[in-house]
Amino acid sequence: MTRLVFRLFVLLCAALLPLSLAGAAAPERTPDLADLVAGTYVGDIISDARGSSKSGVTITVTRVGKDRVAIACDCARIPKVEIPIERAMDAILASSGPHVFLIENQRDPRRLSLTIDDASLSLEKQ
Repeated sequence: MTRLVFRLFVLLCAALLPLSLAGAAAPERTPDLADLVAGTYVGDIISDARGSSKSGVTITVTRVGKDRVAIACDCARIPKVEIPIERAMDAILASSGPHVFLIENQRDPRRLSLTIDDASLSLEKQ
């Protein structure tokens, strides 16, 4: 009889465990640099090897991972890219790769300087 009660108890626990885990909240992650810079930026293409400058360009910066952002632009000349970022003194900048991503917090934390695929942009966070 004792074995039967023990087996029923084990089966009941095994059945209820997934239900208790489903209600558990996922641990909150600590915001990183990608969270800090994510948002919509508006500005100008100030130089481009394939075309003239252009005003009123919108860039969307989206967090895609820890200290990693995706850049999307409403101008077809600017391709979508992912850029790893890091903090260096009082600036946030690209940590590697061919693209320039620069926010100088002491000068103006809303200003983003960006160079992607031979096009340079000067943008302000909205």
